[in-house]
Amino acid sequence: MQFVWKYIDDMVGKGLEWTVIVELLIYVSASLVPMALPLSILLSSIMTMGNLGENYELVAFKSAGISLKRILRPLAVVAFLLSILAFVFSNYLLPIANLKSKSLLYDVKEQKPTMDIQPGIFSNSLDDYSIRVRDKKVIDDVEHLYDVLIYDHTSGDGNRVVIVAQEGIMTVSDNNNQVMNLKLIDGYSYDESEDNQKRDFPHMRSKFGEQLIRFDLSQFTLNRTDEDLFKSNYKMLNMEQLDDAIDTLSKLQSSHFKSFKSGFKKSSIFYNNKKEKKELISVNRSVDFDSLYNNLPFNKQKQVLVTATNLSRNAKSRLSSIVEDMYNRTKYINYHKIQWHQKLTLSFACLVLFLIGAPLGAIIRKGGLGMPIVISVIFFLIFHILSITGEKMSKEGAMPVVQGMWMASMILLPVGLFFTYKATTDSSFFRLDSYFDSLKKLFRKKSDQTKEEV
Repeated sequence: MQFVWKYIDDMVGKGLEWTVIVELLIYVSASLVPMALPLSILLSSIMTMGNLGENYELVAFKSAGISLKRILRPLAVVAFLLSILAFVFSNYLLPIANLKSKSLLYDVKEQKPTMDIQPGIFSNSLDDYSIRVRDKKVIDDVEHLYDVLIYDHTSGDGNRVVIVAQEGIMTVSDNNNQVMNLKLIDGYSYDESEDNQKRDFPHMRSKFGEQLIRFDLSQFTLNRTDEDLFKSNYKMLNMEQLDDAIDTLSKLQSSHFKSFKSGFKKSSIFYNNKKEKKELISVNRSVDFDSLYNNLPFNKQKQVLVTATNLSRNAKSRLSSIVEDMYNRTKYINYHKIQWHQKLTLSFACLVLFLIGAPLGAIIRKGGLGMPIVISVIFFLIFHILSITGEKMSKEGAMPVVQGMWMASMILLPVGLFFTYKATTDSSFFRLDSYFDSLKKLFRKKSDQTKEEV
């Protein structure tokens, strides 16, 4: 729904087939799997174990000598298989879905809206034509236009051809709706043709009873762009292709920086660009630049200051340019690295959220769609916020890509292990009385120690 509302303006009013819209939504839905799959595993594991606990089936298992570890074992196998399928999907199917969705969305955006002539408004939907009508009526599924004014720009010389008619009848040919016929009735055609030899604009007016104009409607059909133009994007690559792209981009960045250093060195004031070889004289004492500058004539001093200022400004400009260029190149490389790690973090996140959901459901012992949804949404928001924060920090270079992309999983992994330990040891984790009892025992020990000291 977020995608539909975001791109609703690009899809409405363009005469798209319903199959095109359904195809686009299917590809976009596939791109949302990395966000939906961890949440679904978390919610389903909480609901499953919560229902077992709420109906006292976990108690029946334990009374039969079956531990919680053994109960969780088949669910863990299913979660592990889902994580493997998530990796396969993310590495092989998701790039194809991204390629299909991005290319199709680009074609939909570039698609021209269908021609809709409104009375009293100039319509520029048709290439090289501008049409204005005073009134429009539909009689027997045929559009009748009244007081028609047409500016013909096919010659590319401006508004030199103008057509005025009392009435116009608009029909579409049966040839796959590719040609529209506009029959004009009782009108005039005005033409100002340029005479290059005489440099004047002779005016020609002609009256007609009927005149037929054909418009090509192929411009309103959806033209598909070659998908090879989008294949180089980092979202359309698998891990092997991302490795090759990262290696290529890193080498290009290194060579670009080396060429900048050599060029910057040659542009320095201390670089001798003369071809003659001169003997270098070693000087063992320091050079007093102030005395050298003061001994120069005034015009030479002024020339030295102007030259130094120009060199400093040039160096500053070149350094600012290379810093911005290296930052953009590094950021683009980080995009590829982030996409590479996302294919692994998706699988690992499925296991981490299972470790949180399954024992948590056994602890709270609440099934259905009430408490499990609330708890799963809370933990998923924590996971999603940490993931987005780490990804943005990795993109900006504030944090290494490995740390940023694995931050959410590494933070929630101890939480999942802690919940698993509490569930398998039958700990009263959500009973507040147990915490109050431990605090009371702690205070009692301290009071006893103080009494003994007294």
